[in-house]
Amino acid sequence: MAREMINVGEICGTRGLQGELKVLPLTDFPERFKGMKEIWVECGPRSGYYKIEHYRPHKQFLLFKFAGIDTIEAAAGLMKGLLKVEQDEVFPLPEDTHYVFQLVGLMVDDLEKGQLGVVTDVLQTGANDVYVIKGERYGEVLIPAIKDVVLDIDLANGRMKVKLLPGLLDEV
Repeated sequence: MAREMINVGEICGTRGLQGELKVLPLTDFPERFKGMKEIWVECGPRSGYYKIEHYRPHKQFLLFKFAGIDTIEAAAGLMKGLLKVEQDEVFPLPEDTHYVFQLVGLMVDDLEKGQLGVVTDVLQTGANDVYVIKGERYGEVLIPAIKDVVLDIDLANGRMKVKLLPGLLDEV
């Protein structure tokens, strides 16, 4: 695959004898699968697009039935596989919210300190996300993803503008 794809589910089991797969959703929008005809499954030599015959919710999982996967043995061959979609197929988010994959790699500039580094990770803490920024000058900086700190995210130009709160950055 030339383009990076986004994980939306992980195959974690089989169900029944007819090839149904138990999938743990890795998306906040499991309704995204409604109407999908096929999906990419990343599973070593079995990787490829699989035609979706049907899917349905089951407890905290989704049960998928793919065309051509008609036995428990065939289904077991896809265990640990990842369901993926193209970046332009992700579920639309509300304004001023972003996917982690959109934020990782952004260059971060502080109004006073200048360039801090690049977003390398997003920690989900419950109260608010925390952006992990790594750069040569300040090392690792943790920035809370709140409106008082994150002033602008410009995905088109790969930049994030922030105003650090006092004490967030130890002087080097």
